[in-house]
Amino acid sequence: MNEETTILKTTDWVKGTSIKGEIVIGFIDSLSMVQGAVYVTVAESDNAEIVGLTIPLAVQQVESLPEIAPKDTAQLEDLIDLALQTGDRKWFEELTGELNGKRETV
Repeated sequence: MNEETTILKTTDWVKGTSIKGEIVIGFIDSLSMVQGAVYVTVAESDNAEIVGLTIPLAVQQVESLPEIAPKDTAQLEDLIDLALQTGDRKWFEELTGELNGKRETV
């Protein structure tokens, strides 16, 4: 991550490379500025065995992904499943609210 990028915070979506060279996409579960690490819950990876796990990555190994709002109900349902798997109640409630809003406008 270079100096011009935004400051990372929990719940940010990031893309990075693990120490073993695995490409990961996930969201920041926690940060340790003392260690210079972010703990990323893996949503996608070229190593299927680490999907769903929370792994440490050096801050320099990750880049923030732009926020893109889901466009359809299928994407929202997939994200709701991920929120349930990770136990993120706040995110689950936000996503279900958005999904219910989309269903009401149909």
